[in-house]
Parts: sequence; structure tokens; C-alpha cells
Amino acid sequence: MPSTTPLATRPGERLDWNLLRTFLVIVQERSISGAAAKLHLTQSAVSQALKRLEDQLQRRLIERHNTAFTVTNAGEEVCRAAEAIHGNVSHLLTHVSQTDVAEVGRIHLLVASRIHSTVYDNFWADFHRVHPRIEVQMDVLPSSEISTLVQQRAATAGIALCRQMPKRLDHKVFLQQRYALFCGRNHALFGRQDIRIEDLLGENFVSFASDALGDSLSPLTIFRDQRGFSGRIVASSTHHDEVKRLLIAGFGIGCLPEHSVQADLAQGRLWRLPPGEGVCSVDLHLLWHRDAQHTPAEVAFLKHFRDYIDRYSMAERLATA
Repeated sequence: MPSTTPLATRPGERLDWNLLRTFLVIVQERSISGAAAKLHLTQSAVSQALKRLEDQLQRRLIERHNTAFTVTNAGEEVCRAAEAIHGNVSHLLTHVSQTDVAEVGRIHLLVASRIHSTVYDNFWADFHRVHPRIEVQMDVLPSSEISTLVQQRAATAGIALCRQMPKRLDHKVFLQQRYALFCGRNHALFGRQDIRIEDLLGENFVSFASDALGDSLSPLTIFRDQRGFSGRIVASSTHHDEVKRLLIAGFGIGCLPEHSVQADLAQGRLWRLPPGEGVCSVDLHLLWHRDAQHTPAEVAFLKHFRDYIDRYSMAERLATA
């Protein structure tokens, strides 16, 4: 019957990490000879290391059966502990390495107005923690200008709405945004539960200035034309917050990304209008020129951004605090 008492070393003895590492490799390779080859040691040295570890822990870690073996319950426990220690040591070495050779330099980022994402906010804290000596210049521009300037290699990268990717740019989808129609608390339709799409056809619009046919938000224009909307565009802006401000003020109805206005809906500043499925989807991309000669600081930013957002699902990226 295997012992269930906690593992412990003999009084006065400290556990040698090299013994744990050797045992971990034995388990991974499923043989003494395989571990010896991987560690560039003799089989005798590996066997002695295993015996020393078993003596220190006062437990049998492996049961030998001719040429094969099985790991005991105590051995499984030691293996889990050794894997955790190995992971922590690897993380420490990586962090120290990054600190010692910290990139120095500057990045120039062009971004679309008001990116609503807690993951994005947290990315910047993480990036600054890992790369404290990299300076950042960030300019807010319309998405069409961002794409053009990145193609001209006038910036490190851009974060912009993009439907058709220019050939010279590489990209990574950051946010998949669903746009829907809304009105503000000062609009006559606010709070009505019985609204149909037909009731909206004559309403005036608040629009993004980039809502022209052929631009990044042209699906919004196409939606209005296909559904037969006849109202005028009475106000516009290139900035998300100004479009929202004009909607709340009652200038007209208009489109905003659904995930960006959840707090406004909950607090009674905006009202969701039909259609229930929304208007269109427009993705937000990280853009960079594939042929640009990036500096070490720029390479560090691009890698850190891609790696960081890959940790999160699209739903998590769209969440806002």
C-alpha cells in the first residue's frame, strides 16, 4: 500500500534541483538510458542521481520491471512539483534576460479613435512593464489615413478599421466589431419598444465622416441605401465619442460598435434600434508594412502586441471595464 504521508527530506538536507531535473527527464524519456543520452551523462550517473533523490525523500519514486518501469504515487507527486519548479525557473530566466537586454528606442503608432477594450488597455501596462525604455508616440487619425501612412512607412504600425487589405501591408485582426443603430435619450424614439425598421426610414442620421462609399465604414452607407433610408445626414465626426455625443443630444439616429456602448445603454443615454441582428461588421486590424526595416524597439512592439492579444478570445478582447 503506497504511503500517503507528506514527502519530506531528511533533517538538515536540502533538495538538489539537479536531482529533480534528472528525475523529470527520466520520467519524460521513460528510461534511464534515454535520460542519460538527453542529459549527456552516463547511465550510472543517472541511476545514482535517482537513488540519491529517493534516499533524500525516503520514498521509492520508480518501480522497475525488467527493462520497463512505472512511476509510483510519490514519483508522480515529485514529477508535478519538479515541472512547476522548472516552469518558474524558466519564467525567471526569461524575465531577467529581457531586463538585461531591454530594447531602447521609440515607436510611432497611428490609431483609430477610441478603441474600447480592457485587453487593449492592459496591453499597454504589460508592454511598458516589459519594455520600460521604449518611448511611444501615438496619433489618432481616420482609418483611411492610417492605412495610407503605414503603406508610406510613415509610422511603425497602425490600428485601424479595414475591409480590404492593401497588398503591401501585413495585418492581424484585433477586434471584430458589430455595428448597430442607436438613438439618444433626447430623441423622440428613445424608450419605444414597438419600433420597426420601417419607422426609421425617414429619420435623420448622425454619421462617421469616414462613412463615404469606398471608405472603411462604407457598409453603413450601403445599409442605408439598400434599406431605403431617406433622412439627411445632419451631423458627422471622425471620432467615436463625438458621434455618440451628437446621438445622445438627439440630432438623429446613427451607428456605433455594440460593445463600445454597453454602459450608455445600461445608464439610459442610448437606446438600441432595429434591426436586431445589427447593421454590419467591421474589423479593427493591427497593420504594418511587410517590407519595412523595423528597429529593435518596433520589432519588440509588434511581437508583444500579437503575442499578448493571442492570449484572449475575441469576446474577451471586446469586453470593457
